[in-house]
Amino acid sequence: MNKTKEIWIAGFALFSLFFGAGNLILPPTLGAKAGLDWWIVVLGFVTTAVTIPILAIFAHAKLQGTLYDFGKKVSPVFSTIYCLLIYSIAIAIPSPRTAAVTHEMTVQPFFDTSTLFTSIIYFVLVFIFAINRSRVIGLIGKFLTPIIVIILLIIIGIAIFTSPASLSASTFNTPFVDGLLEGYQTFDAIGGVVVGAVIIISLNYSSHTTFEAKRKLIRKAGFIAGTGLLLIYGGLILGGSLFASTFAENASRTEILTSLSTQTLGNFGTTFLSVLVALACFTTAVGIVTGSADYVKGICNNSQKAYLITAAIASLIGIFVGSYQVDFIITLAVPALMFLYPITIMLILLNIVPDKFASKLVFRGVILVTFIFSIPDFLGFIIPRENLTGIKSIIPLAENSLGWVLPALLTFALLNLSTFKSEKDKLQA
Repeated sequence: MNKTKEIWIAGFALFSLFFGAGNLILPPTLGAKAGLDWWIVVLGFVTTAVTIPILAIFAHAKLQGTLYDFGKKVSPVFSTIYCLLIYSIAIAIPSPRTAAVTHEMTVQPFFDTSTLFTSIIYFVLVFIFAINRSRVIGLIGKFLTPIIVIILLIIIGIAIFTSPASLSASTFNTPFVDGLLEGYQTFDAIGGVVVGAVIIISLNYSSHTTFEAKRKLIRKAGFIAGTGLLLIYGGLILGGSLFASTFAENASRTEILTSLSTQTLGNFGTTFLSVLVALACFTTAVGIVTGSADYVKGICNNSQKAYLITAAIASLIGIFVGSYQVDFIITLAVPALMFLYPITIMLILLNIVPDKFASKLVFRGVILVTFIFSIPDFLGFIIPRENLTGIKSIIPLAENSLGWVLPALLTFALLNLSTFKSEKDKLQA
């Protein structure tokens, strides 16, 4: 196969991995609130929704392993617990959210049915497809992504050239941080560490037999995928900011995306997009349930019974959580993301730096510190924030829910300096 063609195929495969239809509801709302600061919000959002996930792919290229390998330098027990938490969160939040998005965008505008009814039908079908391992879902996914991307590019193009008014002032106090934290809601960093290995193994490396050749291919493919995500996310944030004055006050995320679509494509175009998004959401849910069931099956000696039970439990959780509104599910996800995302980000970064800077001691120290300093951020969304004023006032960036960043980086630097000094002393002795 031609090398250039292979790179582009790999790039589109990676783009499809991270391009979740459920994520489309996030950028327009960010843009509507960002106003003149839309580009600063883009920088923050892209950091956690594009850059970190692509770095996860680079880490997989280096490890050539599984999700378990990301944390095994900390300890086998930690890595096992981390894997279980990641899969548990996947079936508890992003999977049910796809059902809620489907109801609000595709069902609610046309049928007077409850969210619970939609969720039941949705996850019964998800379970059926998951236990039958249908290849139809994979084939549908390959065709859906390009069509949705084309429609979104049309929406963005029309929005830029037909915007009704000038940009308003931002409602964000810290637009970069707000964009960065909203990027957590894409779950793409978690997606990168979960299924990145599957994508990499699936790529055709017939003409790339060396480790370095594989890394070059993945880097170039990652750049293509990252550029595509940047264009879509950035364009939708800009579109949201340009049309902010036309959205209803206190409109939900799905209502803002639907309004932006209607004003640029008309009712027919919006209906078409809604159906495509629903199908894409469904393929995502099937993928999450199947992947989680596969993981449990693997740790249970390839037990088919374990697979069926996991798929059933994941579908039941999906029915329950998916019966709530999208905005509620997003709010529900925040505490878990504040706890898991910092650890995931640091595991990704530690796995891409040279091995001499990422010893077991460094892994353990950095992850422990990240965990400890993430606790106030996690608790800040569970208990009244005023109860944490004292501790947050002494931790840099804690007021922005990023209290773990500087301590983790400082621990990384100090442990490496200590290690190098110890090695130097041994050589001189």
